[in-house]
Amino acid sequence: MKNPEAQQDVSVSQGIRMMFYMMKPNETSFQALEEVPDYVQKATPYFISLMLLELVVSWIRKGKPPGRLDDALTSMSAGILSRLPSLFSRSIELTSYIYIWENYSIISLPWDSPWTWYLTFLGVDFGYYWFHRMAHEVNILWAAHQTHHSSEGYNLSTALRQSVFQIYTSWIFYSPLALFIPPSVYAVHLQFNLLYQFWIHTKVIDNLGPLELILNTPSHHRVHHGRNRYCIDKNYAGTLIIWDRIFGTFEAENEKVVYGLTHPINTFEPFKVQFHHLVNIWTTFWATPGFFNKFSVMFKGPGWSPGKPRLGLSEEIPEVKGNEVPFSSSASQLLRIYVVVQFALMLTFYEETFADKAALSQVTLLLRVCFIILTLTSIGFLLDQKPKAAVLETFRCLLFLMLCRFGHLKPFIPSLSFTFEVYFTMLINITVCGHTCLKLSLGSSQLYI
Repeated sequence: MKNPEAQQDVSVSQGIRMMFYMMKPNETSFQALEEVPDYVQKATPYFISLMLLELVVSWIRKGKPPGRLDDALTSMSAGILSRLPSLFSRSIELTSYIYIWENYSIISLPWDSPWTWYLTFLGVDFGYYWFHRMAHEVNILWAAHQTHHSSEGYNLSTALRQSVFQIYTSWIFYSPLALFIPPSVYAVHLQFNLLYQFWIHTKVIDNLGPLELILNTPSHHRVHHGRNRYCIDKNYAGTLIIWDRIFGTFEAENEKVVYGLTHPINTFEPFKVQFHHLVNIWTTFWATPGFFNKFSVMFKGPGWSPGKPRLGLSEEIPEVKGNEVPFSSSASQLLRIYVVVQFALMLTFYEETFADKAALSQVTLLLRVCFIILTLTSIGFLLDQKPKAAVLETFRCLLFLMLCRFGHLKPFIPSLSFTFEVYFTMLINITVCGHTCLKLSLGSSQLYI
């Protein structure tokens, strides 16, 4: 896809409608792949607006927010991490598709035909169903997808909790479309299918009546995110729930859903959220005897072990009672406010980096990405109250000052550059002093924050 400034603008009306897959074929058909807007990147203000709307509705209806701050920040951090690779290269879901299209396509359907548009809608959704199902039934694929399920909450921020490396396997399930669907049409629906799934991650919408028969809805998707036994491996749909009804994986919502992994990971550290199951697979692989058993560790279900069925035993899934308490950060209220401020500042640099990526050098891009990753890691450390959190945060503040000094990071308002430097210098002094005083006061216990 082209650089943002070379793409077609998305109006407010289109921005709202694209979140619900309500765009028309005549306004989203493009002859060349380079003309296709980056709808996902342009959706950021709509993500934020809908999350704020969910917050207001939840306060009015239930008198409380729809989720927890620490969990929401972790989900948004995962979403940011998943988007960073696209700063440097086109997605493998597109590059692989283009390769197949250019070398093995059988026929070329017209890019501007509504029939092609609707066929692609069905084809992408069908491909997503089977990718999603395999991501739950094949352990090495689950290692990526589990990131999305690791939240113990269920709200719109949960939708943003995406895997960094899931796209490196999902392309396989869409590749047959490249035999006849033009890449520009595929690129549109690949994005719309993802955006549609944002709004269904909420508890403020109950039953949608007849729409429940055809569409994937919040009710259906709540079941999918549950760790109750009746919820496991159900409702894989992207947009249309008909695939689950056809292939026998549909389950209606009945008893209270408890969200998250069957074995919660109890951390807000972004790299553990992304990669902890890969570590588990590695350990299990070497501890399991026999070549075929090792192969099965990788390619059978996450619950498999020697002597069990391919997907494991349902009776081994821990039972839930409905009164489970989600893991929460023990950080003070003041520290939470600090974390939110730092996250907001980082988010402005993240958005600016995507907006200006065509004008930025590779060195500046790389340094900005490193700073963003370091910020998200430091926030995770602070929320987890890790022993070295203060040291890492001090280093991050120093790095920020260096990047500003050498022009790799700039405030939106240049006149505020000095203010930013003073602000981060004060943060460093406060962090270092606080860390030193705590170390002295604790003496031989050697506990740090």
